[in-house]
Amino acid sequence: MATLHGNNLMDTPYRAPDGLLSWLDISTGRATDTFAQTPPGRYRTGGWDDYVGHPDVSEMTLDGTGSWRRFDQGGGTVDVTGRLIGGCIEMLCNTAGSEFGDLNAFADQHAPEGLIVYLEACDEGALSICRYLHGMRLAGFFDHANAVLIGRTNAPDRPTMTQQEAVLDALGDLGIPIIGDVDCGHVQPFMPIVNGALGRVRFDDGVSSLEQSLA
Repeated sequence: MATLHGNNLMDTPYRAPDGLLSWLDISTGRATDTFAQTPPGRYRTGGWDDYVGHPDVSEMTLDGTGSWRRFDQGGGTVDVTGRLIGGCIEMLCNTAGSEFGDLNAFADQHAPEGLIVYLEACDEGALSICRYLHGMRLAGFFDHANAVLIGRTNAPDRPTMTQQEAVLDALGDLGIPIIGDVDCGHVQPFMPIVNGALGRVRFDDGVSSLEQSLA
């Protein structure tokens, strides 16, 4: 069963910025069976709109600039494929290794081409995120991963560890590309990702994209 990771329902009236699609485009079939999204290069640095006072809001306040970044130390162009699976770290860490989060079984049954795992932190500090990711790794969450995408987050750093350092402490020696600041987290804008779709990630200097195939 395919599921869609994206924005909250109350965010639906926002227009998707250049490079991204609305989740409605995908769920209603307005997008083609294979579609690509690219980072818009802008994001919201903090806060939320007053939905009660301004229910007609339709434009995101994207006041920061920045795009995807290579977190791991690998160089060169990234061009990998795999079945997309992922979501919020604070949720998935509680199911990793169970019948509801057994990625080894999922890969064996549905993804012979391997996985592209995408994750994002909501609001837990860097030390907690580091612990969660280590636990997920021990549960086999990344055994079949061809690449890991990490969503941009406003979750706090700690004096001894940043959010990026938390990711690298747990996953940095996997030997696969780890791409961060992807627009798939709790920070606007929101890039919808279909769990179970065949994904293709491309990353190079100035060129980034996530292609998804529903066919």
